[in-house]
Amino acid sequence: MPLKITTWNINSVRLRIDLVAKFLKAAHPDVLCLQETKCPDDAFPLKRFQRLGYEHAAINGQKGYHGVAVLSRVPFERFDVHSFCGKTDCRHISVVLGERAGLRDPLTLHNFYVPAGGDEPDPEINVKFRHKLDFLDEMREHPSLRPQSSQRAILVGDLNVAPFEHDVWSHKQMLRVVSHTPVECEKFDLVQKAGNWIDSMRVLTPEPEKLYTWWSYRAADWRAADRGRRLDHIWTSDALAGRVSKIKIAKDYRGAVRPSDHVPVTATVEI
Repeated sequence: MPLKITTWNINSVRLRIDLVAKFLKAAHPDVLCLQETKCPDDAFPLKRFQRLGYEHAAINGQKGYHGVAVLSRVPFERFDVHSFCGKTDCRHISVVLGERAGLRDPLTLHNFYVPAGGDEPDPEINVKFRHKLDFLDEMREHPSLRPQSSQRAILVGDLNVAPFEHDVWSHKQMLRVVSHTPVECEKFDLVQKAGNWIDSMRVLTPEPEKLYTWWSYRAADWRAADRGRRLDHIWTSDALAGRVSKIKIAKDYRGAVRPSDHVPVTATVEI
């Protein structure tokens, strides 16, 4: 049974709901994980998603900043929210798909929005960067992010780290830029190793091929410059190793009218 899961930092779900609807009608994912919804729960456009066939929703949002949501065509058993660094800043939500979705064995899906970290890669002078490093440390230690070898789990989202040399347009020039600094990449790697997570995107598209999911708004011509970064990720637990048959990065959505700076990334998982 193939399950299509999309992750997308939408940078305001209400502002870009028409763009989301266009994508859903074209791509038909079973589950959509959004980050930076920037919307309190009581103002989330649930009715629009329901009309599009996504009748099941788990949302964790607040006014103006951050926020995550899972919209699904198939029902889930339950959802959960974890807070990190003593903040209730709406950066995580997880759902469990099980019998109601037609699955014999349950599957846990985590949706994350890791702090961006600001502009200065020095935790002594930049509290946002310190927050990001602390957040990654807590992810590494969190028991729910350490699935057992038999547990089926997927972790997706805007993790705001481009860990490998070919996940950025210029490794040398990006080493002092937040998202690709050595300390971030090291902590990111420790999160992945602590949970034995498998980087599905790099399994299917190994280095040295470039992979980007984000292009800055600052570029006058983002497509010509192509100075991208891979900030959005899809990880699976050992129990799903080899079960991701396809990953599609929908780059054209960066060229839409009033786009997000991230594009949708869709995995097809054979479950």
